[in-house]
Amino acid sequence: MYIWRSSRPCRPRTAATLLAAAALLVSACSSGGTASTSGNAADAALAALPQSTPSTLSSYYGQKLSWRTCGVPGFQCATMRAPLDYARPGDGDMRLAVARKKATGKGKPLGSLLVNPGGPGGSAIGYLQQYAAVGYPAKVRARYDMVAIDPRGVARSEPVECLNGRQMDTYTQTDATPDDRNETDQLVGAYQKFAQSCGKHSAKLLRHVSTVEAARDMDILRAALGDSKLTYVGASYGTFLGATYAGLFPGRVGRLVLDGAMDPSLTARRMNLDQTAGFETAFQSFAKDCVQQTDCPLGRKGTTPAQVGDNLSAFFKKLDAHPVPTGDADGRKLGEALATTGVIAAMYDEGAWAQLREALTSAMKENDGAGLLVLSDSYYERDADGRYSNLMSANAAVNCLDLPGAFSGPDQVEKALPSFENASPVFGEGLAWASLNCAYWPVRPTGAPHHIKAKGAAPIVVVGTTRDPATPYRWAQSLSRQLYSARLLTYEGDGHTAYGRGSTCIDSTIDAYLLRGTPPTKGKRCS
Repeated sequence: MYIWRSSRPCRPRTAATLLAAAALLVSACSSGGTASTSGNAADAALAALPQSTPSTLSSYYGQKLSWRTCGVPGFQCATMRAPLDYARPGDGDMRLAVARKKATGKGKPLGSLLVNPGGPGGSAIGYLQQYAAVGYPAKVRARYDMVAIDPRGVARSEPVECLNGRQMDTYTQTDATPDDRNETDQLVGAYQKFAQSCGKHSAKLLRHVSTVEAARDMDILRAALGDSKLTYVGASYGTFLGATYAGLFPGRVGRLVLDGAMDPSLTARRMNLDQTAGFETAFQSFAKDCVQQTDCPLGRKGTTPAQVGDNLSAFFKKLDAHPVPTGDADGRKLGEALATTGVIAAMYDEGAWAQLREALTSAMKENDGAGLLVLSDSYYERDADGRYSNLMSANAAVNCLDLPGAFSGPDQVEKALPSFENASPVFGEGLAWASLNCAYWPVRPTGAPHHIKAKGAAPIVVVGTTRDPATPYRWAQSLSRQLYSARLLTYEGDGHTAYGRGSTCIDSTIDAYLLRGTPPTKGKRCS
C-alpha cells in the first residue's frame, strides 16, 4: 500500500497518498484472503537455483564492466547486461545501470557492499550517491567498494513509463476515500487509466520486472564484480529483494543485512491490515508527543490520542469539501489526498514530527497548505517543474507482477472497510481503498505468497523496529523464523528501519557483522 524504502536518504522519505499507495502495494495472494497465508502458501518455499551457471547465461556471467566517471566526484558508473527473460535469454537484453565508490581506507579490502533502499522503485544509485557511499560509517566505507544497481525498470535501468507530470498531478489528487458511487467510479477510473498508460508505454517491460528477476540480476553483478559471495544491505522492500536472493542462491550469501524486514508469506489482506495497524501505532506515538509540544494544532496536554485522531479526521473531512491554497505554481490545492500523504509522510521518521506540526498548523490555522504539499511532493519525487521520477510507475509494475492484488473490485473493498477502520480509525478507510490498484493491471502476476528458507546460507541479520509503521515488527519476526540462518536484531523505537538512525547499539552491531562477520547474539535488543 505504501512504498517500502529506507527513510535515510539525504532528503526526508515520506509516504504516498492513499490513491498512489495502491500502486505501491506489495500485494499478496488471492483477492479477499484474510489468513496470514493463502492456499498452499504455508508449505510453499522459494526454491534454490542450481549452483552451476547454465550455459545460456555464461556470456552474462562472464562480462567485464567498463567503468567510467559519471558526473559525481569519486563515483564510477557502468552498464551491465542481463537477459530480458531468464527463461528465454535469446530474446534480448536489459541494460542495467551500476555505480560504485571504491574503498577509501588502507585496511584489507573486503570486496563489494551492494545497497538497496527499497521501494520497489527507489533508485539504488541515487541512494548510494546521496547517502550510503558518504553516510555509512567511515570504517565500513574504508573496507568495501560501495556499489548499487538500479533494478530493472527503475530510474536509470530502462525505466517503466506510465503517466506524464500533469497526469500524475491529477492522479495523486484523486479522492481516495469515496463518499458515493460517483466518487468510487472516479477512483476506479483513475486506477484504470494509470494501468492502461503503463501497458501502453511499457508493454514488453511490464512482464519482466519481478523481484525474482531483479535478484538474479544481482547475482550476475556479483560475478561481474569478481566477488564469490554477495555482501548486501537492503532496507524496507530491499529486504524482500535480499531475502529472495538468499533463497535463490543460498551458497553465494556473504554478509546480508535485511533492515525493516518484509514477510513474503502474507496475503494482501493480512499485509494491508498489518500495515494499517502499523501506521496507527506510529500515529499514536506522534499524538502523545504532539500534545506535549506548545505548537501542536491537534490538542493540548491531556488530549488523548483518540481525540487527536478525531481532530485530524475532522480536518481531512473539511479538506475533502474545501481544499486550501498552497501557492503552487501549477495551481494545486491541498485536498484530503495530498494532506493525508503529508501526514503519513512524517510517520516514517520521528525526526519529521516537528515539520509535520508546523505544516498542520499552517494548513489548519492559516489556510496555507504549502507545508503538507512539500512533504507529499518529496515522496513522489516531484520537482518544482512538475516532473516526476518513475518511482510510482516502477513500484506498481513490480508489485503487481510479484503478487495478485488484494481485491478484485469495489464491492470487496466495501465489505472489508470495518476491519480496516478498526485497525486505524484515522487511516483505515483510505488504506482499504488503496488496495484496489492491481485489480486493473494489464499484466497477470507471476508470483504468490511463499516462505523463504535459504537453507545452507551464511548467517543473515534481520532487523526489526518495534514501532515501524511501514514494515511492522512482526514481519521481521516472521522472516527471521523462515530463514534457516537468520539472527533477529530488534530496535525498540519509532520510525522506519534502524541502521544509521541514531542507535549506537544497532550501528555497532551491524558494523561488527559487516566488518568481522560476527552476527548479533540471539535475541539481541537495542534502543
